[in-house]
Amino acid sequence: MSFSDMLNDNVTLLKKNGDRVDGIKSSVQSKKIFINRSDVLIETGDLIQRKMSNGGEETYEVIDPGFHEGFGGIEAHYQMTHRKLGLPEAKAAVQSITYNISGPNARVNNHSTDNSVNTVNINPDVAEHISMLRQEVKRLLPQQDQQPALELVDAIESQFESSAPSRVVVKTLLGGLPSAGSIASIGSFLISALGG
Repeated sequence: MSFSDMLNDNVTLLKKNGDRVDGIKSSVQSKKIFINRSDVLIETGDLIQRKMSNGGEETYEVIDPGFHEGFGGIEAHYQMTHRKLGLPEAKAAVQSITYNISGPNARVNNHSTDNSVNTVNINPDVAEHISMLRQEVKRLLPQQDQQPALELVDAIESQFESSAPSRVVVKTLLGGLPSAGSIASIGSFLISALGG
């Protein structure tokens, strides 16, 4: 019988940076966890979760990863020491994992309700020109024709609020607005604000 045959537990590695590795074959013992893999990096403070066949779940905090390089016929492996976390402590530890998310209005809701209010700030000059664009649309078009043009202005504004506004999209949206010198002048400024 090989060592791999004794790895009858399936665990999930939860890294402190938010990465997750599922389906790791292991042997969970009262003082150690054995993992016969070297392709995953396990570090102090990472969490190991074991789902049991009876429906229960246990969470362990890695105290010492105990990585051992291969030697002779023995493959590289982990013999980690751990601390078993109680239910409230385990839940808090899992929720404290850091997720790196960026961009306006970016968020993660993990088993929670989001009651936050997000404010997106765009360059004040750009915001002023978008406001001027709305005013020009209202001034140049009869009221019954304003709505489609104002929707284009809203789409232009949302491009500037996004984390990666598209110059091509803004140009295309501006092309859908009425042909007027004032709108063309404002459009030129907005395109130049995107750089390139």
